[in-house]
Amino acid sequence: MPTQKNSFDSKPVLELIASIEADLQRLKAMLEVPLEAFDPANPHNKTAEGKLTVAGVECCYRMFDEGQSRYSVARAMKISFAAATHRFKAWREAGGSKRTMSLMG
Repeated sequence: MPTQKNSFDSKPVLELIASIEADLQRLKAMLEVPLEAFDPANPHNKTAEGKLTVAGVECCYRMFDEGQSRYSVARAMKISFAAATHRFKAWREAGGSKRTMSLMG
């Protein structure tokens, strides 16, 4: 009994999978917010009343992720040391640098 050769060519399927993976990587990169987007001087970090917005809190958290001190964060964000200490404690309770980052645009 003669053996049959597999006539299925997997090359086009593998190329399609590679193309889909590349497209997914491009989409993922489009959704990720770079760390540079969190500028301490950005006016969107504070409300008209001077309170931190969600973006402002995330900016503080990202500065803590980088190892900056409460004093450095307070100066950069133009908030009191007590406010920076409050944010530091909240950052630690949220998991520190292992927390889920906010994706603000």
